[in-house]
Amino acid sequence: MKRLLDPDSLRALARGCGVLSAGGGGDVHYSLLQALQATEDYGPVALVDVDELPGDALIMPCGAIGSPLVSVEKFENGDEGDRLREYLQYLTGRRVAALMAGEIGGGNGLLPITWAARLGLPVVDADGMGRAFPEVPQVTMHLAGIPASPAVMTDERGNLAMFRTISGPWMERLERAAAVEFGGTASSTEFSLTAAQARQATVRNSVSLAIRIGEAIGSAAGSPIAALIAELGAFSLVNGKISDVERRSIRGFARGSVRIEGLGEDAGRLISLELQNENLVALEHGRLLASVPDLITVLDSETADAVSTERIRYGQRVTVIGFACDPVWRTERGIAATGPRAFGYDLDYQPVEELAGATA
Repeated sequence: MKRLLDPDSLRALARGCGVLSAGGGGDVHYSLLQALQATEDYGPVALVDVDELPGDALIMPCGAIGSPLVSVEKFENGDEGDRLREYLQYLTGRRVAALMAGEIGGGNGLLPITWAARLGLPVVDADGMGRAFPEVPQVTMHLAGIPASPAVMTDERGNLAMFRTISGPWMERLERAAAVEFGGTASSTEFSLTAAQARQATVRNSVSLAIRIGEAIGSAAGSPIAALIAELGAFSLVNGKISDVERRSIRGFARGSVRIEGLGEDAGRLISLELQNENLVALEHGRLLASVPDLITVLDSETADAVSTERIRYGQRVTVIGFACDPVWRTERGIAATGPRAFGYDLDYQPVEELAGATA
C-alpha cells in the first residue's frame, strides 16, 4: 500500500485534479465533499500500486460521463459505484479487486474514492488519461487495444443500462446518448482490465502526481502559481481578465469559447480558448499557443486554484498555463486520437514547449 487517503491528502488531491482537468472532468468541489464524507463514514481508502495486485486481479475504471455544466446541479448520491461493480461482476463473472479513475482530471479523479470507501476496496495509483478528455475512447486502454465492453451506466435514481459495442467510438455514441436521456450526466464503467494489463495500458502514479501538485500549491512560500509552474514545468500563456464567455450544453458536452484580455505585462493581448468540456485550443489572433493533447488550465490568479469550464465567468482574474501531456498522447496514435484534428480543428499538433519557444 502506498498510503491511506486521509482528509489532507484528499484536499491536496482535489486541487491537483483541478489542475490536471484542463477545465473538464466534472466539479472538484462537490466530489471532494463526497469523498470526505464517504471516508469519514466508512474509513480511509488505500492507494495501491498496480504492481501490488495479482496479475489477474480485475480493475474497474469508473467515473461520470456527460456535460460538466449539468454536473454542478445534478450530482451523484454515492451508491452508483455499488451498482457499477455488481453488474460488471455479473457481466464478467469475476470479482472486482480495485477501482481506478477513468480520468484523473476534475471530479472524476475523486469519484472512485467515494465509491471505494463504501465498497471497502482500494484505488490504484493510475488512470486512463493523465488529464481529462471529453470522449469515452480517449483513454490509454483504447490505445492499448483493450475493449470498451462490457460497460455499465447508472444514475442517481437507480436506472441502469449495460452496453456491448463493436468499438470504442460506438461506445461513445451509445453512452453519450444514454447520458443525455439520464438527464445530462450519469456514472459509468468501461474498459475493465486486469492488473497485468494496467501495468502497460494506463498512466501510472497519476493520483500521487495530483496530490503532489496540490501540496505544491498549498505549501508555496511565495506565489502559488510560480510554485505550480515550477512543479509541472508549465508555461504561462497569459495573465488577464475573462472578457467574454460563450457556453452551452449540446448532446452531452459543454461547448463554447472564452475570451481573455491580458493585464499587466500582458496588457493588449487577447486570447481565445475553445472548449468541449475541456480547454482544447488556445489562440492569440489565430496563432496557436497550445492545444490538446497538452493541457491548458485556467487558474485563479491569486490562489492558483483551477477554474473549470463550467465555472468560468466574466470578470475573473486568471492565469492560463500550458504543460505537457503524458508521453503516450504524443505518439502517432495518441495524436490521432486526441490532437486538434480529432476535434475538428484544421491545426497540426505542436508541443507546448516548442510553441513557447523552449526546448523539450
